[in-house]
Amino acid sequence: MSVKNMNTGSGKTSYANNSALQKVMITKTWPALDETLKEMFIKTDEYEFSKCMKIADLGCSSGPNTLLVISHIIEQLSKQEHAPREIQVFLNDLPDNDFNNLFKLMSTNTNTNAKNNIECYIYGAPGSFYGRLFPNNSLHFAYSSYSLHWLSQIPQGLEKTNKENICLATTSPPQVFEAYSNQFERDFTTLLKSRGEEIRGGGRMVLGFIDRCVADPTSKDELKALTLLSETLSDMVAEGLLKEEDLHSFNIPVYAPSIQEIKTAIQSEGSFNLDKMVDVEENSQLRGWL
Repeated sequence: MSVKNMNTGSGKTSYANNSALQKVMITKTWPALDETLKEMFIKTDEYEFSKCMKIADLGCSSGPNTLLVISHIIEQLSKQEHAPREIQVFLNDLPDNDFNNLFKLMSTNTNTNAKNNIECYIYGAPGSFYGRLFPNNSLHFAYSSYSLHWLSQIPQGLEKTNKENICLATTSPPQVFEAYSNQFERDFTTLLKSRGEEIRGGGRMVLGFIDRCVADPTSKDELKALTLLSETLSDMVAEGLLKEEDLHSFNIPVYAPSIQEIKTAIQSEGSFNLDKMVDVEENSQLRGWL
């Protein structure tokens, strides 16, 4: 089973109207994002950006958060001494993402290119970011926030070994942790290799993660919301509303890596240098690193 898209449209249950927490975590990345863009212009030949700068938002989803990211990046670019006259922004997500609603929202929003003297051209780039999306050496900058905890698929070999859990939990057996960890390593390594081929020399990438604060996933519950959901599904089984075998075979492709797993993957793959990691913990309920 592969990862599907978020709820489409703009109704009560849509992602667009239920992504306030994601917005908080996105704005937590601003200081690191701003500093990275500033350093990028200082250390890169101004000719690189004098005509058109190409940017990718990986896992953009749909709704106002997407506009928030684009507007903020354009605002920061306009502050640079040699700001680009034009930028191309590629909005990437899975093919079933609600690109129609996203671009309708774009058409009614003028903040993406007003007041900054930068012409902004926005395109959809459907596809998994765990693979190639763009031509070689075509991008200058890539950004992703609140997306990389989604794996490309449910790890193989789980079947019914995770029992009443629906993701990696404190009660999961060791082989479940190994399966999730291996899937993350494969996916993240593929992402790094793909972006390493697509991003030009001197380019940058800022990635926001939900992470584990401890190496041992059985020592602390890092995904409490999913644990609560798992307990609710177990109650539904007890009440006869859900088949036990369905619950035991159900797993969600979500994984919060440890800091060391992230560092090891970046160093082992070799396409990028790790400049910095910044903790953006939010009220001790959700941890993130970028």
